[in-house]
Amino acid sequence: MLVLPAELTHRQARACVQLLLQGLRGERDSQVVVDAGPLVTFDSCALAVLLECRRAAVLEQKGLVVKSMPAGLTSLAGLYGVQELLPTL
Repeated sequence: MLVLPAELTHRQARACVQLLLQGLRGERDSQVVVDAGPLVTFDSCALAVLLECRRAAVLEQKGLVVKSMPAGLTSLAGLYGVQELLPTL
């Protein structure tokens, strides 16, 4: 399982994507789970990070689901029309 940090804004996005993609390559399951539960401070860049992870998972023929997505991030995903691309547990 991949885990998001407590803070994920524009400032942390690039480093977070790099770490998550590295972790994703090590995942053996056909479905990758990203735990968003630790997120406290975030902006729309958190969605960009998750979407990049989804893109990478699809390229590796894997699915991606988000666990414990905060309500505010779910709301942002709906606002931007990407909620269906980021299924949740």
